[in-house]
Amino acid sequence: MADLRILLVKLSSLGDVFHALPVAHALQHHFQARIDWVTQPENVDLVQCFEPVHEVLSFPRRDRKARGPFFKALRARGDYDMAIDLQGLLKSAWIVHKARTRRRIGPSFQREGARFLYHEIAGRRNKDRHAVDECLDVIRHLGLPDEEPVFPVKFREPAGMPAGRYAVLAPCSKWGAKDWPVDRFIAVGQDLRDTYGMEVLVVGGPDHGAVGDQVVAGIGDGATNWCGRTSLVELGGMLEQAAVLVCNDSGPMHMAAAVGTRVVALFGPTTPVRTGPWGPTATTVRPKRFDANPGEVLPFRSDDNSVMREIEVDHVLSAVAVALDS
Repeated sequence: MADLRILLVKLSSLGDVFHALPVAHALQHHFQARIDWVTQPENVDLVQCFEPVHEVLSFPRRDRKARGPFFKALRARGDYDMAIDLQGLLKSAWIVHKARTRRRIGPSFQREGARFLYHEIAGRRNKDRHAVDECLDVIRHLGLPDEEPVFPVKFREPAGMPAGRYAVLAPCSKWGAKDWPVDRFIAVGQDLRDTYGMEVLVVGGPDHGAVGDQVVAGIGDGATNWCGRTSLVELGGMLEQAAVLVCNDSGPMHMAAAVGTRVVALFGPTTPVRTGPWGPTATTVRPKRFDANPGEVLPFRSDDNSVMREIEVDHVLSAVAVALDS
């Protein structure tokens, strides 16, 4: 079986998109397939950096009037040998349903009635594992070798990067409950500068500029605020060349792990078992209360970071030292 045309659907979020990349690699590698990928507009530039992907299609998530023309254009692309949904929602299942294909495959974690729009379900539902492994059920379902996941991605660096060795801090996440206190990121940044002689770059989105300013001011000399100054693609290039990333559970964590950068990721009420950074260069740090059950998830308010405050600076510095020594 060779030269297949395969439609892959993974719409969001940033981390979830990276979880699906090994599937695209395996399909392209073993089938010599052309992979077209449907994602949401904010992820288009990112997915265009995924080396196995031939073309990226932008699904108009917010513009309902544009969906009719999108589906018309999708069908005009001709027949796909298979269409694979790795999102598992009704809207993503509808995309594979609308594509011209005789084989629609959905994931074990589908919901919202999406399963009724598939011909096949890949794997058995098992949420007690990493999301990368869940996505790879499709590869096993197709009878392909169950190999170590590969994340082939090619980024570009932003202009103005430091010439020497540098570390990156990402102090913001989607919810305040997942944010380690700013003063502790400052302490880590100062140690990276004083102990390892590294410049420290603070990254985040356009809305994180004030936090970035606070961290940089606290660290002092050798720190720069890059929040909102890079595209996702440029952020990926920055992370690829970093000596280490220290971060909360956030998008940069997945990007850095995918390109093999050393990552020290801090988790509180959420668990790294399902959505932590993948790969041997990544380390996760949780409060000591989770030592006996690292997969435990706690209920939390979105603005309450009390669990994250249980993570001690010395614990993180020890993890950073091990990462940089590896």
